[in-house]
Formats: sequence, C-alpha cells, structure tokens
Amino acid sequence: MAFFKEFGSYLPTRIVSNDEIGAMVGCDAEWIRNVSGIDERRFASDEETVADLALQAANNCLEKAGMPASSVKMILVAAGSGERRFPGPAATVAKMLGLEGIPAIDLPMASAGSLFGISLAARLSETVGNILVIGAEKMSKVILRDPMERGIAILFGDGAGACLISPDAGRAQIIDSALYTDGAYSEDLKLEFGLPMEMNGRSVILQASRKIPRAISDLLEKHGRVASDVGIFLMHQANQNLIARIAQALGVAEEKFFSNISRYGNTSSASMLIAAAEWVTAHGFEPGVPVCFAAFGAGFNWGSLLAVGTE
Repeated sequence: MAFFKEFGSYLPTRIVSNDEIGAMVGCDAEWIRNVSGIDERRFASDEETVADLALQAANNCLEKAGMPASSVKMILVAAGSGERRFPGPAATVAKMLGLEGIPAIDLPMASAGSLFGISLAARLSETVGNILVIGAEKMSKVILRDPMERGIAILFGDGAGACLISPDAGRAQIIDSALYTDGAYSEDLKLEFGLPMEMNGRSVILQASRKIPRAISDLLEKHGRVASDVGIFLMHQANQNLIARIAQALGVAEEKFFSNISRYGNTSSASMLIAAAEWVTAHGFEPGVPVCFAAFGAGFNWGSLLAVGTE
C-alpha cells in the first residue's frame, strides 16, 4: 500500500498581471482571461533556478508533515524546464536537503510529470520507504525568449509543488493509477534547447479533451466507481476552458474540479501538486471519499490516479 502523507508548494513572489504580459505580446487582459481563465501568474527571479523552486516546495511539504529530510529515501523531480541537459535538478535538490546516497531521479516531462512521478512512487514506496515527489518549473525563461508567441506566452507561470508518499499511513490511500503515452503527437508540443517553445494548441486541446475523460472513466470503472462518486478532481491546471470540457464529458459539475489557474497560470508539471497542496489546506480528504488526479502533457503523456481519504 501507499499513502499521500503530505503536500507542499512554493510560488515566487512576483505577480505578473494579464495587463503586463499582454503588453508584451499585443493583446488585452480580457482576451487572455476569456481564452484561458488566467488573471495573473508568478515569475521567479533571474537568480532562482528550477532546483531552488523545488527545494522550497520540498521543505514546505516536510515541515507540514513534521518529518526531517533524513526520513526521505528517494526523490523524484518532474521538470520540463531544467536549465541544462544533465544533471537534472533532482541531484541538486538532494544535496540541498542534506541527503547523500539516496536515489534522486529526474523526470524531464512537461505537465504530466508529477502524475507519472506519484504513480511510480506509489509502486516503489513499499520497498523503498518515504518518497518525495516534486514538480518544479521555471516557465518564464521559456516564454520570454524571443520571438514571443502570443498563444504561449500568456499561459505559463513559475512554481513548485511536492508530496510525500509513504508506505505506512497518510491523508489518503493511493488505490491505483493508469498512465499512457502516444508519441504520434510528439511534434505538437515541444521545447528544443535554446529555441522558443512550439505548441499546436488545437491539437493539444482536442487530444486532452478526449483522452483525459477516458483515462478517468476507465480507472474509475475498474474499481467500481463512476465520476459522480468522486469528491474532487485535482488536475493539471492547463486551461480553465479545458477543465470545463472535461467536466462536461464526465457529466459532473465544473465545481468538482479544483481550480487555481486564475492566480498562477499553467505551471506545467508543478501545477497539479500546487493545486493539491492548496486544496488539502483549504478542505482536505474525507474518510472513504474518492479523489481523482489527472494530467496531460507533452509526449503526449497523460493519465489518472485514484486515491481515497483515510482521515
């Protein structure tokens, strides 16, 4: 068995409004809000690295759990915006936490990385012990690269989220997960080193709106559940309009999908964990009530995860 022990997050202090980012790409704040549901996002300072953001979220998670860093036996860091080819941020985060000898593994995946990391951690924790999963992204350095693309620059922000997966006990038991990849669409969302990000927005929205509901429904059906049984859906925060489409496809109210995209924008692989940390702080798991996680990202990679509250 595996459990969500605790969650944590970190958001940079600089707030970038729609007016500010809109002025850079020649569009107004209301248009940005209508096409994305975003009002503002956070940008890290020039000095902050992806590893710095990850460390802040990790420390926040461990502090909430009341556990020292030494209790962590493995680290998984999901980041699609790392500063270099190798090493990735995981080894740096382990060093900054004062950990030596434990495996620190990078998942260089955009948007879906945290979900894949949690799924892997749930399968490994019984033999490894406590596993810290972190999603951290500094997307500002990607979107501010010339030439700025209006349909991309308005969407993204910086931040980090973390969760501690334990084999013993926690806020919720992880029941199962389902992960998928379709490389036929790998050219529709990509970031080459030193080049601007490329995104076929129509393809991304179309495929996500088809694939995520199916991934959720299939997993729920496998465990004798339906979408209406789920207490809350914690998704990658890509676009509010996409979230509305997925809710409609599943036949549930949009309010069942926790959303903070209006305040943070799309923080890629950090977004789902940031959302989870905020929801847990504000509401929290209830005993026996299912919670569903889902994400979709470059690759295309996507999936869903089912947990049930124990508190």
